[in-house]
Amino acid sequence: MVLDDLGSSLRGTLDDLRGKSRLDEEDVQAVVKQIQRSLLQADVDVDLVMSLSDSIKTRALDEEPPGGTSARDHVLKIVYEELVELVGDSTELPLESQTIMLAGLQGSGKTTTAAKMAWWFSKKGLRPAVIQTDTFRPGAYDQAKQMCERAEVEFYGDPDESDPVKIARDGLEATEEAEVHIVDTAGRHALEDDLIAEIEEIESAADPDRSLLVLDAAIGQGAKEQAQRFEEAVGIGGVAITKLDGTAKGGGALTAVNETDSSIAFLGTGETVQDIERFEPNSFISRLLGMGDLKQLAERVERAMEETQAEDDDWDPEQMLEGEFTLKDMQKQMEAMNNMGPLDQVMDMIPGMGGGLMDQLPDDAMDVTQNRMRRFDIIMDSMTDAELEEPRSIGASQVERIARGSGTDEETVQELLEQHKMMHQTIKQFQGMGDGDMQRMMKRMQQGDGGGGGLGGLGGPGGQL
Repeated sequence: MVLDDLGSSLRGTLDDLRGKSRLDEEDVQAVVKQIQRSLLQADVDVDLVMSLSDSIKTRALDEEPPGGTSARDHVLKIVYEELVELVGDSTELPLESQTIMLAGLQGSGKTTTAAKMAWWFSKKGLRPAVIQTDTFRPGAYDQAKQMCERAEVEFYGDPDESDPVKIARDGLEATEEAEVHIVDTAGRHALEDDLIAEIEEIESAADPDRSLLVLDAAIGQGAKEQAQRFEEAVGIGGVAITKLDGTAKGGGALTAVNETDSSIAFLGTGETVQDIERFEPNSFISRLLGMGDLKQLAERVERAMEETQAEDDDWDPEQMLEGEFTLKDMQKQMEAMNNMGPLDQVMDMIPGMGGGLMDQLPDDAMDVTQNRMRRFDIIMDSMTDAELEEPRSIGASQVERIARGSGTDEETVQELLEQHKMMHQTIKQFQGMGDGDMQRMMKRMQQGDGGGGGLGGLGGPGGQL
């Protein structure tokens, strides 16, 4: 994730403050140096870094911690507030009829972002349409058409037309019944004059309500000039940062936001059309510092459950909290988890599970977990309906048969049955909880307690899944 090194290194520095009731200048300087080092390594502009670190240092030394607040928590709160201030507010995007134009260099992820944004608006109850005007890049039309088909949104493009301005006009007319028009423009390998001239003409024809600059999270200091040129040409009303699922630094994107006096609108977090998040500064920084993001987690869970239910009308997740928790329920829960996106992203959203805990796990821990989930899924596909409904009836001979049928071994089948038993016990605990119990558990999770083993044993440390 963007600036992830800042989160892990800063958590280590703050841990050194545990047990202290007051801070001296040396303590504060250690925190500030770590922040400076991490932000500069992430390609954030030097002036921005110095301004941020000065603010943190001044506040940490001048402000008195509230009663009962440890020095560590007080500094964490200051860092949190100053980082939220640094990334700025989220771009205002009203859920109403509008035209949005995307600008950016070739390879920044504009075409993918257009389809992702259209999918996002469709999930908010609006009818979007993507208009592909890129006549420069071979394959742009086909890619955009395929992405929009996956997103199940309206698409317009004309592979036989060479004039992008005419495509924009015709597209707006052909999709006039759509409520949100997203105009995808061509890019170039560099900021060439013909690119700027073309996008100015498209902007004049499309008359967008706002233009978003699409930036690859890996962009470095070059973001500054790029942002300036596009701002001068069409005016940038917001930034969409793409490819945050890799090892990208992301600091250049923050510099671009500052340079255009704009804000971040969307974050692209993966390759599928569903891998997009509306940027929320508080949630973003909360995850960065290992404090979780329950709002985003709840949205992902709800979406994943809806998708899983749509694939199997007979499965009702609420029945898990009312009756027996079967292997079929476990399989569907794993399917829903897979629909939530990469496991490391989900873990980052769980208070007490992301952040510091993730730092302690091996780099391949999430890959190992997802591989094991896939093996478990294959094993369950090799079971009969009766075995899925009543796993306690599975004996030694059945374990042997299931292992042969799934191409695994008996030990892995037994691991699956043990995992189901643990999850069944966790579900039983939830069945006995009232609203007050749930609220207390959520409060413990927000305080970093982890509260009850995370996802019922799924994906947790210590060999779980």
